[in-house]
Amino acid sequence: MLRSACYTFLILLIAAPLLAQTESGDADSKASASAAAPGQSYPTTDIGDVWRWARRRNADENEQATGRKFLVVAPTIGSRPTTGLTLGLNSNMAFFAGEPASTHISTMSGGFRVSQKHQILTGVRYSVFTRDDRWFVQGDNRFNWTSNNTYGLGTDALGIGAENLKYNYFRVAETTYRKMHRRMFLGGGLIVNVHEDVRPGENAALGWDRSAYVQYTDAHGFSRDGQTSSGANFAFLLDTRDSSINAQRGWYANAAVRTYFNGFLGGDSTWQEVFFDVRTYRPLTRDGRHRLAFWTQTDMVVGGFAPYFDLPATGSDGRSARGYGDGRYRGERMMYGEIEYRGTVVPSGLLGVVAFLNTTTIGSPETGTRLFDSWAPGGGFGFRVLLNKRSRTNLASDFGWGKNGSNGFYLGIQEAF
Repeated sequence: MLRSACYTFLILLIAAPLLAQTESGDADSKASASAAAPGQSYPTTDIGDVWRWARRRNADENEQATGRKFLVVAPTIGSRPTTGLTLGLNSNMAFFAGEPASTHISTMSGGFRVSQKHQILTGVRYSVFTRDDRWFVQGDNRFNWTSNNTYGLGTDALGIGAENLKYNYFRVAETTYRKMHRRMFLGGGLIVNVHEDVRPGENAALGWDRSAYVQYTDAHGFSRDGQTSSGANFAFLLDTRDSSINAQRGWYANAAVRTYFNGFLGGDSTWQEVFFDVRTYRPLTRDGRHRLAFWTQTDMVVGGFAPYFDLPATGSDGRSARGYGDGRYRGERMMYGEIEYRGTVVPSGLLGVVAFLNTTTIGSPETGTRLFDSWAPGGGFGFRVLLNKRSRTNLASDFGWGKNGSNGFYLGIQEAF
């Protein structure tokens, strides 16, 4: 797998300049964007600069203006236990809705993938700041026709006896924040998670009645055919990062209380969840070429009973727990932590590397396991190619490993966090 992944990455590195990359905005920002950062002796170079150099053209022949909008499109290739090999296309657009000095950069990303296991995976995410950060709108919407292996609860759940289930998954999560003071926001929104047409997957019919999903579902009176969780999200946000796409410094802290209601938009139960997400970024060198990123999450069901697929789980956000498949470990109480080294291998910042370590612990009153009794550690490394220097958007390739032989290869746009 490692050798084929390396070949794939090299091919994409060569092909990257052919991918769509458009920019528009103020011409006055061109000089400042291309100039070296404080403490850096070389101007930043992205793959577009390399492409123009190879064609012996300067920026003026290809760009009328730069600075306010940035669009990149790239193929998505991956391999993980949940999906097998996946192929698709991903795009990311970054823009400023106001003056960059007083407005965070906004980002919108979306794409689709098809997998070796006959899955269709699509989604759109966005984080949009209005002028002067008066409002902030965040969305996470997914539409998947997919399948997954189901396991018992807790980070000590064995892989033996896992049953594969097929289902359709639709998620709409929208939260609107209002700025309260400088980089602090308060907000609320709507979350709807629908898992429908749940059925035995390949070679799972004989173990359907014994699957962790069916046992949990029957114990709490849910329908085996599917469940829906619908409710409200109330959140506090602090964001002092210099970029939400590829931060070099600052803090991000999000605290949320989510309440789901039986009967609301088809919801099947009333239950509550608390969620905390904290990230910080620390430069190791003055020029910013080497830095550390830290990430911790806490996700807990604090009242009622959540449907099986809505329990906190590894990889449920699509970014955490590299090295494990989505939902490999699941339970009512989860804590997660990760540290990542990020560095550039050339002074211009065109090529970069990362190395990361993460760990998850899950407790479940259902099975009598407690937080910190067992762990699911993971780690790996990756490569970066700078697609757009103004939005700091990278083509990211990561290799991750976990316990009991779990592993994955991920290729896409933007950092994991």
